[in-house]
Amino acid sequence: MSGERTGSAAHGRDAAGKAAAIADAARAGGKRGLPPVERWNPPYCGEIDMRIAWDGSWHYQGTPIGRPALVRLFSTVLRKDPERYVLVTPVERVGIAVEDVPFLAVEMRRDGEGAGQVLHFTTNLGDETTAGPEHPMRFVREAQGGYRPYVHVRGGLEARLTRALYLEIVALAEVEDIAGEAMLALRSGGAVFVIAPAAELGEAW
Repeated sequence: MSGERTGSAAHGRDAAGKAAAIADAARAGGKRGLPPVERWNPPYCGEIDMRIAWDGSWHYQGTPIGRPALVRLFSTVLRKDPERYVLVTPVERVGIAVEDVPFLAVEMRRDGEGAGQVLHFTTNLGDETTAGPEHPMRFVREAQGGYRPYVHVRGGLEARLTRALYLEIVALAEVEDIAGEAMLALRSGGAVFVIAPAAELGEAW
C-alpha cells in the first residue's frame, strides 16, 4: 500500500510539474501577444488530467481551476491537432479532454445591417472574433430539435454561442435563396451562413 501511495504521489507531482511548465511557457511565449503554437512541433507526451467542460469551465485533476488568469494562460497554448486538443509548448505537447468546444461566445456586437452586417463576438476568456470568411459560423442540429451555433475563434478552435446569443442571431437571420432553396441564413462580414431550411422552421419564416 505504501508503494502505491508513493507512486500515486509521484504521479501527482509529475502532473503538477507539467502543468506548471506549460503555464511558464505560456507566460514566456505570450509576452508579445498569443504564443505561436502553430509553429511549435514538439513530441507528444501523453495526456494530462485537464478537462474543458461543456459550460466552458476548466478542471485540473477533477477540480475546477478557480483562477481566471490561469485559465486564460492555459487557453493561449491550446491547439487543435487532427487527433485531439493539446496544450503545446516549444518542448512538449500534452492532450486534454474537451467536452464540446473550448470557448463560449458570451457577448455580441453588431455593426451595420443587411448585406453589410458584421457580427463581433467575445468569448468567456476574453478572445474576440468577427464572423466572416476567415472566421466562419456553423449550426449543428440537435437530436431533440433546434440548432447549436458555433463561431471560429482561431487556429481551428471554436466558441459555442450561449442560448441568449443564439436567440439574438436568429432574430437577425433572414430567408435567403441558396441554390434554389429557401434557407434561413445569417450574414456577417460579407459571408452567408446557413442555419436551416426555412421549411423546417414553419410559417414564422
